[in-house]
Amino acid sequence: MSEQTQRRPMRGPHGGPPGMAGEKAKNFKGTIGKLLRYIGNYKFAVLLVCVFAACSTVFNVVGPKILGNATTELANGLAAKYTGTGGIDFGAIGRILITVMVIYGISALCGLVQHLTMTTVVQNTCYRMRREISEKISRMPMKYFESRTVGEVLSRITNDIDTLGQGMNQSITTLISSVATIIGVVYMMLTISPLMTGLTVLILPLSLAVILLVVGRSQKYFKAQQRQLGEINGQVEETFSGLPVVQAYNREDAVLETFDGTNGGLYESAWKSQFLSGLMQPLMNFVGNLGYVAVVISGAALAIRGTIAIGDIQAFMNYVRNFTQPITQLAQVSNMMQSMAAAAERVFEFLEEPEEEPSTDTPASTEHIRGEVAFRHVKFGYDPAHPVIHDWSCTVEPGQTVAIVGPTGAGKTTMVKLLMRFYDVDGGSITLDGTDIRDYDRGELRKCFGMVLQDTWLFKGSIMENIRYGRQDATDEEVIAAAKAAHADNFIRTLPDGYQMELNEDASNVSQGQKQLLTIARAILADSPVLILDEATSSVDTRTEQLIQSAMDNLMAGRTCFVIAHRLSTIRNADQILVMQEGDIVEQGTHDTLLARGGFYAELWNSQFTEVA
Repeated sequence: MSEQTQRRPMRGPHGGPPGMAGEKAKNFKGTIGKLLRYIGNYKFAVLLVCVFAACSTVFNVVGPKILGNATTELANGLAAKYTGTGGIDFGAIGRILITVMVIYGISALCGLVQHLTMTTVVQNTCYRMRREISEKISRMPMKYFESRTVGEVLSRITNDIDTLGQGMNQSITTLISSVATIIGVVYMMLTISPLMTGLTVLILPLSLAVILLVVGRSQKYFKAQQRQLGEINGQVEETFSGLPVVQAYNREDAVLETFDGTNGGLYESAWKSQFLSGLMQPLMNFVGNLGYVAVVISGAALAIRGTIAIGDIQAFMNYVRNFTQPITQLAQVSNMMQSMAAAAERVFEFLEEPEEEPSTDTPASTEHIRGEVAFRHVKFGYDPAHPVIHDWSCTVEPGQTVAIVGPTGAGKTTMVKLLMRFYDVDGGSITLDGTDIRDYDRGELRKCFGMVLQDTWLFKGSIMENIRYGRQDATDEEVIAAAKAAHADNFIRTLPDGYQMELNEDASNVSQGQKQLLTIARAILADSPVLILDEATSSVDTRTEQLIQSAMDNLMAGRTCFVIAHRLSTIRNADQILVMQEGDIVEQGTHDTLLARGGFYAELWNSQFTEVA
């Protein structure tokens, strides 16, 4: 199970989503400042949200006071009827009730506009962030993704942005409403009775103490819950992805034991966090009831003296309830904003990651590339302190086929990454037709290379779409011709729906060898002047390998080709063979020349064949 497809989300503190208290931002103020600048394009809409939130709160606060007048009118009418001096004025009560209905209706309408506007702002912001992250991914250097897990990158565009969106949607409106409610309620209570207001305010320190006590104790459990939730997602995703391997090695019990351990830790932290956060409401109700008791006792004494109306006592009791509720909401907002800032910080951190060095302002033209490639004293290391290629020089003429052989870790695939500018050299240079590849635009440079890698990559879609990925403007006839050249047409036509058959997410509904044939057809369709084959036939049987080799001979004609192979039988006819060992070219020449020399290449050949051909 990936982070994108989590099961039913767990609840965070006080009922919020799990991300709402998972971690705190390292730089809260700085991140909130960035976020405010980021949503600057919607400042008018945010201002509109503030106005309507305040209006909704004001009308909501005024309601109880006016409703209390109806109670007072009813009490006075009953008293007058009892004494025989009058009766109940139902007309006045009706007018008061209609006024209250209108006020609450306006409050609800303002709240509706506020939520619609805020939802639009939040979703536009999340849409913009997702788009920018998606665009950013294509500009990021390869080393960033090779040093991080897929789930970690995906979490930025899924969980973090979702947490950010939920936090923005809830915290901004709740913050405005809560502050406005507290101010409005205190003002209305003061207009009724300063004495009872003072008694009510006395419960504020107790409320804050309860909130701080619960939040302080539950925070560490919510943080542990988020961490363990991420661990369990990673374990499940890894297990499902490698399920055939797990079953092949009978590791089901070991995997289940590991899962049970993580799941048990998640259960414990989730139980404690939910239990502690669940105490908030009953504790706040208890504190609020203390306020009710104080209001009833003091209100009764004031009513007996005739200094306050009965309806005002009713209204004041409603205000006491409205006074404690926003305090609890502010505590929730504090947690939401911490988590929102943490999520925003991770998103901004990704958006601010160093990108690939920009292409030159005046890139060299890639038209009419002949395919001359030269490596001049190339030095490179994924970690500069541990070079992989020490000092590599060679020249490949246009149309030559160059085979690169050597043991695992010698630097063969690294050469491919340098050619494609997935990485730039640390020293020396690589030239294409005499021009340093760093002087070309990256996108245009990569169009000059067709590539078939050892690890096949196909995406969810039809076979026709997967082959056409090599050249988007290719016609169906050109796609079919490329498939025939790769000897893939026959097996494609035997599949359900043929070229329109849908490959699933990991293309497991075709065999590994068939996947390799499709990637070769895609490279053939691209028709690039330079071709890179990295163990391109490693996943096919001997007969299919011979068919592919025949197609490759036609494909390679007139093109510069780099062939990386462990099976030396596939590169006997190469124009030039480069033998690599520990990052250096130790031998260079044709197959016959290298065999006659009796060096490292001859040892590799003899290790694969009992007789030297």
